[in-house]
Amino acid sequence: MQAHENSPEITRFDWWQALVRVLSSIEAIRHGRALYLMLLVYCGAGLALASARASVGRGEVNWAIGQGAIALFIAFYGANAVGLLAMDRALGRASRELWTAVEDALGIGHRVLITLVAMLSLVAGVGAALAGLYWACSLPKVGPWLFVVVAPATVIVIGLCLIAVAAVVAPLTGPTVWAGASTWGCIRSLLRLMRERLLQAAVLFAGLTLATGLTGLACTAFVFVGGKVMAYASVYMLGVDVQPEVLMMGLFGYGLGSIDAKDIPTDAVPYIQSATVGGGMVFALALVMPTLVYLRGVCEIYLSLIAADALEVMQALREPPATGATPAVAPMTLREALAAQGLRPEDLEEGA
Repeated sequence: MQAHENSPEITRFDWWQALVRVLSSIEAIRHGRALYLMLLVYCGAGLALASARASVGRGEVNWAIGQGAIALFIAFYGANAVGLLAMDRALGRASRELWTAVEDALGIGHRVLITLVAMLSLVAGVGAALAGLYWACSLPKVGPWLFVVVAPATVIVIGLCLIAVAAVVAPLTGPTVWAGASTWGCIRSLLRLMRERLLQAAVLFAGLTLATGLTGLACTAFVFVGGKVMAYASVYMLGVDVQPEVLMMGLFGYGLGSIDAKDIPTDAVPYIQSATVGGGMVFALALVMPTLVYLRGVCEIYLSLIAADALEVMQALREPPATGATPAVAPMTLREALAAQGLRPEDLEEGA
């Protein structure tokens, strides 16, 4: 009994608390500043993309390439700005101003790009190594024997790479940078998460996918039911002589170019134009909601994984090693252990 009491306490990952944090990211739809900024991003990127499509239709390829690049620029740096706001909320910090978020995003966006390129290069290196093994398997005599090992290894390695990219690299690169990590610190953090927290990251990301999907489904149902009521009321009460579905085009991202104007009465055109513009606003809002939930959710996943690491560090610091044993970690403070992640101990307490 005494030996049991003196045995070291094992720190277990708190699955329930982590899942609750991830699922609670649905409340991100109440974050006003992030909502406004995300709407501006969607509108700006959508306008640039529509201009690019119009330029392609006129045969102005150079203009189309430039406008497409502008659309990508707005979408990428705008998403990073909204991500910074989401990280502020996840940590319990005072939310920064919109223009400050945009300025900060312009200053750190390159870290996300460099990290993604580095991680994808690593995956490409793994693919090249597998290709080399397959070349070795083509050698006479030794090839078939080597293929006994290469075949199952390929399945396992490719599966792990897919999970690592889907559950760690793609969703957590942004939050790692938004938390303040440098480019090299971000790469090290992602590699460590893939090595030590891959299972937790995959399960939490599945939970976030569920939360985002439910938000998108709710928004779709909201838009469809409300759009049906609006369309039929417009036909029967305003006397607009068109099919109700025509008035719902804007709600699902379609424009006037998707209908045949010859079959539309002249007096109904102004109503259709108004419904398309107004419906486009609702369509943008319906896209913003799941995006906000996703961005807040990846921040919560990252903080949950980092908090688990912090607990392990604190346990290792509290428990002195047995006589003659090697310490589990090098002597350090908790603040030093979290410094590489761009976090402070009080941040984890505020975000809990």
